[in-house]
Amino acid sequence: MANTYTQCYFHLVFSPKNRDALIGKTWKDELEKYITGIVQARKHKMLAISAMKDHVHILIGYNVSELIPDLVSEIKTSTNQWIKEHKFSPFKFDWQKGYGAFTHSRSQIDDVVKYILNQEEHHKKRPFREEYLEMLRKNDIAFDDHYLFEFFDE
Repeated sequence: MANTYTQCYFHLVFSPKNRDALIGKTWKDELEKYITGIVQARKHKMLAISAMKDHVHILIGYNVSELIPDLVSEIKTSTNQWIKEHKFSPFKFDWQKGYGAFTHSRSQIDDVVKYILNQEEHHKKRPFREEYLEMLRKNDIAFDDHYLFEFFDE
């Protein structure tokens, strides 16, 4: 019997609704652990995660038996409920609709992991909007400004 072999890596990016800076430093590590648990329970491999105040980056070794929209939906739904149950945010917390999903080759993984883990330093020099638009352009993704995350002056 023949076997099936796959090796896929996805870089996921998403944001709280209205790009509000609602992810608190006091609970961001717990959020990262919670998301890691979701990812691993669904048989993906967590390679890197970084939750910033207004967005999240995740790099996974992708299990091709699950669709990316289903995984992102599960992460957003579960974490949204978890954040509300723990009353981490004094404000109404919801994730924005949509997300970015970018593929990478094995040879790029170390650089992407470093990039994700260095988000705090990275955003001292460059806003999320600029970063996200560059990701779209580098990946030659056609986009309509109307359907992008809602960006506000940072």
